[in-house]
Amino acid sequence: MKDKIQAAFSAVQAEQSLKERTKAALEQTIHAPARRNVLRRRWIPVLTACLLVVLTGAWGYQAYFTPTTVISIDINPSLELSVNRFDRVIAAEGYNDEGQELADSLSLPFADYTDVYAQILENQTIARYLAQDEMLSVTVVSSDADQRQQILTAIESCSAGHANIHCSSLSEEEAASAHECGLSYGKYQAYLAVQALDPSISPEQIRHMSMREIRALIAALSAGEEVDGQPPNAGSPGHRYTGGHGGGHHGG
Repeated sequence: MKDKIQAAFSAVQAEQSLKERTKAALEQTIHAPARRNVLRRRWIPVLTACLLVVLTGAWGYQAYFTPTTVISIDINPSLELSVNRFDRVIAAEGYNDEGQELADSLSLPFADYTDVYAQILENQTIARYLAQDEMLSVTVVSSDADQRQQILTAIESCSAGHANIHCSSLSEEEAASAHECGLSYGKYQAYLAVQALDPSISPEQIRHMSMREIRALIAALSAGEEVDGQPPNAGSPGHRYTGGHGGGHHGG
């Protein structure tokens, strides 16, 4: 083809520069499809790689902000920490006024759940409750049995130096009814124990009790002591509940 173009131009009478430019243009037109194919072969892997990066980034974003485990913390402040598959706390939600105040005080962005739990134990309100012999309940809830056990073990280790901390775990199936009752997971567990002893006690009554009050109520009901069905208020004149001891202020 190139020889044919050369022969054709030899017979044409025109300025040499014009002939050269026209010849170059024709050759470029002839070879353009081949060059486009080369470019296409070069760019397809690059574009594919870019697409994979975008898709992986989207998956990573969704995975990071999807909770796989919840850590429920109850003493009287009640709150729940949502933990992702990378053991990072992505949200904290209070289940009463004190719990929300505590949740708002936490430094959460990209924090490991053990660091957030340490913040909670060091919080002045929590430290005061524990100093007053209150009970703190920590419940780990997850459909991922491995992560649930891993987090429970780590929380138990972090709690080792503190008295009156009770740690437990639940599957998502076991905890499904807790939020329907308006209770955090820890208080829901305690509520089930109370209800088994006295079905007349409602979730609303349990919601406004501290964990120590609930445990004392369970002890009193188990011992057959008279309880009027209201949250125990140790030290109140004429109250028939005798199983508890004084404890400080408990918000609702």
